[in-house]
Amino acid sequence: MINLVIYTIIVLGYSFGFYLLFPKAGRKAWEGLIPGYNFFILTKIIQKPWWWCLLLIFPGVNVLMLMVFNSITATVFGKVVLKDQALAVLNPFVMFPIWGKSDIKFLGPIDRSKHKKSTLREWGDAIVFAVIAASIIRTYFLEAFTIPTASMEKTLLIGDYLFVSKMAYGPKVPQTPLSFPFAHHTLPMTEIPSYLEWMKLPYNRLPGFGDVERNDIVVFNYPEGDTVTVELQSNLSYNQLLRNYELFFGAENARNFVRNGIPNNQWNTPSVNNLMGMLQQMGISEARAMKILREGFDITVRPVDKREHYIKRCVAVPGDEIFIENAKLYINGETAYIPPAFQYNYLIQTSNSLNKNIVKDKLDVNYQDYRGGQNADGYVYAFPMTLDALETLEGFGSVKSASIDMTFKGPNAQRSIFPNQPDTDWSVDNWGKLTVPAAGATVALNAQTLPFYHRIIKVYEGHDVRLKDEQILVDGEPTTEYTFEMDYYFMMGDNRHNSADSRFWGFVPEDHIVGKPAIVWLSLDPEKTLFDGKIRWSRMFSVPE
Repeated sequence: MINLVIYTIIVLGYSFGFYLLFPKAGRKAWEGLIPGYNFFILTKIIQKPWWWCLLLIFPGVNVLMLMVFNSITATVFGKVVLKDQALAVLNPFVMFPIWGKSDIKFLGPIDRSKHKKSTLREWGDAIVFAVIAASIIRTYFLEAFTIPTASMEKTLLIGDYLFVSKMAYGPKVPQTPLSFPFAHHTLPMTEIPSYLEWMKLPYNRLPGFGDVERNDIVVFNYPEGDTVTVELQSNLSYNQLLRNYELFFGAENARNFVRNGIPNNQWNTPSVNNLMGMLQQMGISEARAMKILREGFDITVRPVDKREHYIKRCVAVPGDEIFIENAKLYINGETAYIPPAFQYNYLIQTSNSLNKNIVKDKLDVNYQDYRGGQNADGYVYAFPMTLDALETLEGFGSVKSASIDMTFKGPNAQRSIFPNQPDTDWSVDNWGKLTVPAAGATVALNAQTLPFYHRIIKVYEGHDVRLKDEQILVDGEPTTEYTFEMDYYFMMGDNRHNSADSRFWGFVPEDHIVGKPAIVWLSLDPEKTLFDGKIRWSRMFSVPE
């Protein structure tokens, strides 16, 4: 309703302003009243190409183009001083009608042969249109991404720089078009939001080259990233943090402690020390971590298109039945596709120590993933490897055994595994069975099934849902079933034991899908220097698969 009011004010303001201004420029007043056509006529008045109107079609980009139109329109009517230009750019639907009712004169475009642009103006114009062109490309065609974590190793490596195709599945129309160019959810080097929610658009997707298919590598907005802590926005969602607090302080205290800080009577406990260590592992200084724990976190809610970007492999599409048994993935009862470079965590027993530099060079194991030391039987290590790396390792003379680490269950055991219920015995290696929701499919709703679909119904599809006296109410109406409005996908990292994926936070809605990696244009190993192999030349211009 608010959006409709805003759109109406903008359209009426422009139309009324043009209705008054056009006759001063020798055009018919009625030409200013027809939305769309009035901007076509405006290009004739300001003597600019007609195709500028086409740039008004693209949400996000159209905001910048409107500013350009506003500035030039003010100029042709003699409003060239900084104050008038600022009023025209920021408040045209008020200023144009005011100027139209005044005795303002139409002066026409500035004759550049008589008034040469200053160097500053030349650069300003060039930058504006460079930003507009780049924004169109970034929003609707290609966007650059960097791989920051090891969740997709060795298919995608930390330090890979990608171009992601928005056309692969069809570009999403920006839902929050009022945003700072090239910034995702915060302004560079700050924690200030880069967008305004004064104007919101519904989810729409333009035609693309195809649909998300099973085994595609997909970039998407982090589903659980709707509510985040500003301090940990790239590391931990609010719900994950809340589950951590629940483990330490109980569900009845967790929400209050997260938002308002840990009270003094709870401070000198091992739980606080564990939380302090968690924050420091995420790069937060001890002093700041202490301040956060005492005063609470700053919580913010983000729209879909401003949530963190994740990249995983789509292992199951709508309607697929998925389960994991003893670390092996099954889709529709059959063994799932095994990516060529996927990894498990392995436990390795050796008679002699393994040098981490040799492990890095021979097995391509990151230093940060290398764990191990001496025990009563020799030496024991744990790190992720591909099947090829495992075969190489087994050729080492000191290796006694190497087996998949089946003890791994995530940082908080069952509470960290979807559906995040303490009575669920699922783990990353034994998960499901569950069918991936499809648009139009109907499921039974009861106390046992609600945890699997509660977030879909409430957060992704926007309905009020609650359990009252063993009865489920959706939008206040008792119900025993629910029909999904969108398609959903199940995403997993190729680094199976080191990936925060659908096993932890559930399904990815179709309106969160962003695109598909098109090419790796640069790859830098953060653990090497320029002189010992930092640039991974073999990955340059490769296509992830």
